[in-house]
Amino acid sequence: MSAQLLLGIVCIGAGVGLLAGALGKGGSAVSTPVLHAIGVPAMVAVASPLPATIPSTWWAGRTYAREGQVDGRIVRLGLLVGVPATVAGAVLTRWIPGGSLVLATDALVLLIGMRVLAGANAAPAPVTHSTAVAGRAATLTVVAAAGVASGLLGNSGGFLLAPLFVTVLRLPVRRALGTSLALATALAVPGTIVHAWLGHIDWSITLAFGLAAVPLAGLGARLAFRMRERPLTLAFGTALTLLAGGLLVFAR
Repeated sequence: MSAQLLLGIVCIGAGVGLLAGALGKGGSAVSTPVLHAIGVPAMVAVASPLPATIPSTWWAGRTYAREGQVDGRIVRLGLLVGVPATVAGAVLTRWIPGGSLVLATDALVLLIGMRVLAGANAAPAPVTHSTAVAGRAATLTVVAAAGVASGLLGNSGGFLLAPLFVTVLRLPVRRALGTSLALATALAVPGTIVHAWLGHIDWSITLAFGLAAVPLAGLGARLAFRMRERPLTLAFGTALTLLAGGLLVFAR
C-alpha cells in the first residue's frame, strides 16, 4: 500500500466515521464507492470497511441509547430476519462482480437520499393498534430487505435501515438513527464472517480505516443531538443524495 493510498484511506475513514455517527449508519456503504474511486479494487472496497463498522457503529449507538433513542422492539424483531438475510446476501457475492456492486451501492444511496428529502415535511402517521400490528410485518420486511442488501453490498445495513425506518416505519429521525445503529452493529458481524471466509477483506485497509473512523463516530452522534429534527433530516437526505450523485457521475 502506497503512502498516498494509506493517507486517502485514513481521511475517508475519519470523514465517514463522523458522518456515520451523525446519520445513524456504519458508513461502509458510503466508503465503498469512495475507496474504489481512489484506487482500491472493487470487491476489496466493498468488504474491507465492514469489520471497522462494528466498533464505530457500537460507539455511536451508545450515545443514542443513553438518550433513549433506540427502539428495542424493532431491534429484537429485526435480528430474527436480519442475520440470515445478511448471510444470504454475503454468500451471493461469490457470483456477482465487485464493480457492479459498487454501482448498485451508488444508485441505491442516491434513491434513498432523494426519498428522505421528499418526505422531510411529511407528518408522522398516527399510531393505532392496527398500524402497530402492521408495523411488525413492515419491520420484518424492511430488515429482511436491508439484510440481503447489506450482505450483498458489504455493509452493516445502516445506509438502508435509517432512511427506511423514517420513510416506511415513520419513526422520528433520531429514534430511527439510534435504532439503525443498534441493529447495524449486530448485522455487521455475520457479514464480516462471510466476507472474510470468501477472502474479500484486506485487513490493512480495515485497520487504517477503523482507527480513523471509530473515534469520530461518537463525535458525530453527539453533534446530531445538537440539531433540530427537521434540519437533521434534511442534512441526512442531502448528504446521501449529493455524495451518491457525484459518485455516479464520476463512476469508472
